[in-house]
Amino acid sequence: MSSNQELELIRELSSGINEHQSAKLYKSENMIDYEADFELSYTDIKSITLALSVVSEFFDVKAVVSARNSHVFGAALAPSLQEALTKVIDSNPIDVQNSVIAASEKVDTDFVKMLTSGNLIAAPEFSPNAIEYLKHRDIKYVVIKTPLSEYKKFTVDKVTVTPFGTIVEEPNQKELSKDTFKVASKTKPTVEQIEDAVFAWKIVKYVKSNAIVITKGFKTTAIIQGVHSSAMELALDYSCDSSKEAVMAVDGYVTPHDIDVAAQGRISVVILPFATPDLIKLCNKYNMVLISTGFTNSLD
Repeated sequence: MSSNQELELIRELSSGINEHQSAKLYKSENMIDYEADFELSYTDIKSITLALSVVSEFFDVKAVVSARNSHVFGAALAPSLQEALTKVIDSNPIDVQNSVIAASEKVDTDFVKMLTSGNLIAAPEFSPNAIEYLKHRDIKYVVIKTPLSEYKKFTVDKVTVTPFGTIVEEPNQKELSKDTFKVASKTKPTVEQIEDAVFAWKIVKYVKSNAIVITKGFKTTAIIQGVHSSAMELALDYSCDSSKEAVMAVDGYVTPHDIDVAAQGRISVVILPFATPDLIKLCNKYNMVLISTGFTNSLD
């Protein structure tokens, strides 16, 4: 691209998303402050960016997120980071092994001992013993010096170059509002259910294309993206018994059939952009909580 000539080159990356594709890293106006003793690859940069975007939603609590490229594999909140990581591993024990793990607070040795050599850990701070362990096990780590509370300030416009022209889209900074957040069903949620619904909605924001996220006790039990006709069934199959009395966040087109399927999976709360009369009627039939946020939220 000719526009690259106007940017300051930081370095050439080892490859793009595929080994046969070249890629270069340029300076941008807003860049976070970080420290790493290795050169971040294309995949590292993409994965860390996504993981930090999600975990920054919960900068004031103990949160852990697992992600790679454009996929979020798991997220959890807990009284301790170690417990949160245990939840994340339990939610997706296979994909987590080769993912970026982002933590909202300082991590210690007990935390990093749960990681594998395929992980990359990003956190605001590491204890000296944790760093010693990571180096000994050749596990890559990145210290994020920019406060997570300020991370959203570094999100930039999304630029997509197409044969029709270049699209510049502002970042999604929309937050839940009491003016649009409505309980549309007769059954009203408990305080715990509302908190879990907000947690699920914050996660679904970073899941692409017809996103479905099932959570229970501040832990993701299913994250589905890019599936359409059978997305609901797939999410419930993945969540399995954990769907009982769980929250389902959906950022896509929801049909009455989907609510029937959710009821069969014993989902207690559904949170989605807009509640239509037919969906409200069905949720009332099943004594399910239906929450309308008033806006769509996913990346694509």
